[in-house]
Amino acid sequence: MSRRLGPLPEPLLTVLELAQACTLVRGQALLRAGDTWRHAWWVERGALRLYYIDRDGTASNKNFFLEDALFWPITPSLREQPAGFFVEAMEDSLVWALPYAAMAQAMHGISAWAELQYRMLCTLLDDKMQREQAFLQSSARQRYEALLRNHPAWKDRIALKHLASYLGITDVSLSRLRSRMGLIRG
Repeated sequence: MSRRLGPLPEPLLTVLELAQACTLVRGQALLRAGDTWRHAWWVERGALRLYYIDRDGTASNKNFFLEDALFWPITPSLREQPAGFFVEAMEDSLVWALPYAAMAQAMHGISAWAELQYRMLCTLLDDKMQREQAFLQSSARQRYEALLRNHPAWKDRIALKHLASYLGITDVSLSRLRSRMGLIRG
């Protein structure tokens, strides 16, 4: 695991021994709404989605994680309160689970860890602000074009119905949009 992530601080190398491989099949949940999120996850192979289910039972995708994604419950409320979302494999995946409490304890006081947490929080906030602005000010086409620019691997790995949900449109609307853009040959 550390070979692919690059050089890691010694305290983290020690705690990595606690990491457990989670082999997931497509459709299998890594985290369910109501569970407490207690692990940092690193995706070695596969693709995951983070999604919510609304009061009518409709799933809405919030984010996707492909190979080499590292994510964890970065805020205290994410660690302490039951999750309001699901994390599920979109394809067969290998994910490494590291107990967050052990990782945070091992990394406490290490400036590189504090910097990484700060960068992650900034990235999450920037992404959230940009996504909110896009929903309020951009057309579906503009949102899809931005997705293709910012996440080119997603178009080949993630089902159109999941991309459509992420964009806030139906899969039929996305198919029509792709056709008008000349992205579907028929």
